[in-house]
Amino acid sequence: MNPFEMVVLIVAITAIASIFRAKYGVVTKGEKWVRPDNRDAERLREEIKALKERVAVLERIATENDRGMALDREIEALRRAD
Repeated sequence: MNPFEMVVLIVAITAIASIFRAKYGVVTKGEKWVRPDNRDAERLREEIKALKERVAVLERIATENDRGMALDREIEALRRAD
């Protein structure tokens, strides 16, 4: 095996290893390889859920006033645009 082939092989092995690390969510902490903590992800999901509920309440409050119908139509138009 000549030096060029060896360099290509090392680069290929490193690339494949980084793909597997990214796929399985393995990160480094200092000198150790560990999986990220799923509690953070769960906490963020709960926080997003709570924020979505608050936005829904705010939309309902905003649409209940006198000019609510126009605002309601604008919100629905934005939802359809997404």
